[in-house]
Amino acid sequence: MNLVVNNHNIFVIVLVTFLTSLILVPIMKKVAIHINAMDEPNERKIHKVPKPRLGGLAIYFSFLLGYILYGEINTQMISILIASFLLIIVGIFDDINSVPARYKFLVQVIAASIVVIYGNLGFTEISFLGLKFYFNHFINDIIAIIFIVGITNAINLIDGLDGLASGVSAIYFLTISIIAIILNRLGGLDIILCLIMLGSTLGFLFHNFPPAKIFMGDTGSLFLGFMISVIALLGYKVTTFTSLVVPVVILAIPIFDTAFAIFRRLLKGQNIGEADKEHFHHQLLKMKYSPVASILIIYAIDILFASVSIFYTLGDNQIAIAIYIILMILLLFIVLRTDILFEHKKKKEGKIKWIFLKTFIIT
Repeated sequence: MNLVVNNHNIFVIVLVTFLTSLILVPIMKKVAIHINAMDEPNERKIHKVPKPRLGGLAIYFSFLLGYILYGEINTQMISILIASFLLIIVGIFDDINSVPARYKFLVQVIAASIVVIYGNLGFTEISFLGLKFYFNHFINDIIAIIFIVGITNAINLIDGLDGLASGVSAIYFLTISIIAIILNRLGGLDIILCLIMLGSTLGFLFHNFPPAKIFMGDTGSLFLGFMISVIALLGYKVTTFTSLVVPVVILAIPIFDTAFAIFRRLLKGQNIGEADKEHFHHQLLKMKYSPVASILIIYAIDILFASVSIFYTLGDNQIAIAIYIILMILLLFIVLRTDILFEHKKKKEGKIKWIFLKTFIIT
């Protein structure tokens, strides 16, 4: 098999972007400290001492270099560059001096609209589980914009534990790359972007894995979420992917965590944009798992979700469905046994931890 994209070996692409990001992160750390772009600890956050932000700039600059070296310019790519630049700018401002959520949301909508309308990245049809739905052009564009903004916020919301957002994103990029190799189609814009983002994200993860030396900040989480959603739409639009099942299943952890956060806050009468300390990773920490153990558990669950997508792509639907059912049972257990959706006033932490570990090992 010829593992080449745009006349470049895929491993070279990943290696170059990985090393670029790896080298740039310490530089961004010094810049963040110099301009006081620091994440201060509080009762909601896990870290105990101030940590520099702006780590996402290392991912972004590595991405730019990777595309200059290995990509090709077209209308879709120009729209992606413009939109991602807008998100990077608002992310930088937010990392230095907090930007109100409504303004960040507005910029996300503008960025999504640019790639959907100018980059022609909207749906031509909506296909889900073999069922096809046809809407007019305007409705298709609205659905695509909602999808981009939703995934962007999902990655942003899970960025509350060292190595979480970057690790989950890297698993996504790696899975899409593996699927592309399986399908023997390495020529699309989505794949070149995926390989560049994989290397760039892994280079940052080296510094971000607990205990993190630097945070990606909104600069990184908004950019990662945006690129994940764009790559998903590119793959859906121009390849043999027959539905959005593949990217949605891979992103199950951030999607479910975001959905639970919205429902949880609505049930409590809170603003859905109000931050709390009840996310999936917070529940694991409440069970007395260490940050490293918590992140590894989430990685393992996410890899299982990713394997569902791979088996689905291979046509092994029975295996995919079996793994998915097991994961749904595990998810139900988490909902019933933790505060991720409903508040439980009394819990025996040791017992919960043992039951969770036992269930996870069985899966």
